[in-house]
Amino acid sequence: MTVLVGYVPTPEGEAALRAGVDAARARGENLLVVNTSRGDAYVDRGFAERTDLDQVRRDLTELGVDFDIRQVVGGRDAAEEIVELAGSAGVSLVVIGLRHRSPVGKLLLGSSAQRILLDAPCPVLAVKADS
Repeated sequence: MTVLVGYVPTPEGEAALRAGVDAARARGENLLVVNTSRGDAYVDRGFAERTDLDQVRRDLTELGVDFDIRQVVGGRDAAEEIVELAGSAGVSLVVIGLRHRSPVGKLLLGSSAQRILLDAPCPVLAVKADS
């Protein structure tokens, strides 16, 4: 089985990655780090540049975690990609980072986290960034 981490290069994404590593170790499972984006860093703050993913690789290698990293660019939104991967990749747990948004922000932009929490076919761990 696998622990899937929805990774973005933000404090929330780093918190999700740390929690995912802890969960994978506790469960004796592999880690799948997924970054999804509709474009590049100028368009989408969730886009992880090569340097971001290289740093994640170095950190996970140093920690001795069995991992795979996938970056999906273009196509569907992050929630759809993560929910689909969670259903098809033998995923036992999805880990995502949460950020505080106002009620109006949620209304206008929707909530990827909410969709993942409601639609994922396995448990979802939602973590906040360190304050």
